[in-house]
Amino acid sequence: MRKHRYDVVIAGGAVTGSSVAYFLAANPDFNGSVALVEMDPTFSKSATALSSSSIRHQFSTAINVQISQFGTQFIREFAETMRVNETKPDLFFRENGYLFLAETEEQEQILRANHKVQVSCGADVVLFDANELASAFPHLNTDDIRLASYGRSGEGWFSNTGLMDGFRRKARQLGVTYFVDEVCEISRQSNRITGVSLKSGDVIDCEFLVNASGTRGARVAAMAGLKLPVEPRKRTIFIFDCAKSPQGSANVNNGQLPLMIDKSGTFCRPEGEHFMSGMSPKHDPAVDQDDFNPQFDEFETIWANLAARSENFEAIKLLNSWAGHYDYCTLDQNAVVGPHIEVKNFLFANGFTGHGLQQSPAIGRGISEMITYGEYRTLDLSPLSYFRVAENRPFIEKAII
Repeated sequence: MRKHRYDVVIAGGAVTGSSVAYFLAANPDFNGSVALVEMDPTFSKSATALSSSSIRHQFSTAINVQISQFGTQFIREFAETMRVNETKPDLFFRENGYLFLAETEEQEQILRANHKVQVSCGADVVLFDANELASAFPHLNTDDIRLASYGRSGEGWFSNTGLMDGFRRKARQLGVTYFVDEVCEISRQSNRITGVSLKSGDVIDCEFLVNASGTRGARVAAMAGLKLPVEPRKRTIFIFDCAKSPQGSANVNNGQLPLMIDKSGTFCRPEGEHFMSGMSPKHDPAVDQDDFNPQFDEFETIWANLAARSENFEAIKLLNSWAGHYDYCTLDQNAVVGPHIEVKNFLFANGFTGHGLQQSPAIGRGISEMITYGEYRTLDLSPLSYFRVAENRPFIEKAII
């Protein structure tokens, strides 16, 4: 057994944990040491690596809009910010936007209400009626569309592993220590975390513990005697080829297609020369941590939904598929961020419900501020605090895909 001491220990080394590590190490006001513990250095089953790698500003709550606005700014500047010697990571950001479609009056009212929140935050989102939608994206069947919401800038997709790897390389350069290991026990004295024990037998004493363990977040919290309403939910991604690839109007984003979300919960976006798609399953139970078997039957539903929306999607060929997990917050589908109400040196960065990749820059910055200053200095993340969990008071995000 080896004994170590670090000011901050981060449990979980994918994009959120590595973002926290980077922002701590890069902050000139933080003079402590940081250790990050990750059991799988390949990250092959992480939500980061298996995500659809997108970012949007079209949320229903102002805090989520603002979190992603910072994410967009950070992604645009990422290559220079994360430069290590002469290596500048390129995230290949495709700023093609998101397109939400509404067919019913209820869906239309939700889009209009969300749009008011978004524009109040300065998001570049516009509403299209059916005629405007048909003009912008001529391949779409708009006969049943009441309203569409389109992000003209700031939204799109990028390299998921590029974001994570950039954070990791820069954090290491700034002095963060990475342990290939697993937290298996947390030491707590009264209302204070004092350290963690690792699977290898090593022990790390610490002043702060950050839970960035993804779908294992509830298990890590339980080691400290704390409750966290987070569980793994499966999402399957499909890559397909299209015999007649659709095109947008040259007057909108130079004809580039956005990520489209149909009223059915089916989404679709370009992926190189092909397309990526998935859906929100109607039956959505918690799954085993090791269950990564794709739900192949979902593809028939996706195909039918897409073909009804555009005749271009009638002839498609499945090329690849995989399943990943959401760290799903069962309380309200919003992240749980910041210190526990009693055990104040235990900090949460959990429950992102599919938004962890795009939210990781703002969450990493916020957690680092809370550790360094005892408060948020840039964006106030308190709406996502553990207080609402303790009070069983949901803070609902309506725009979940």
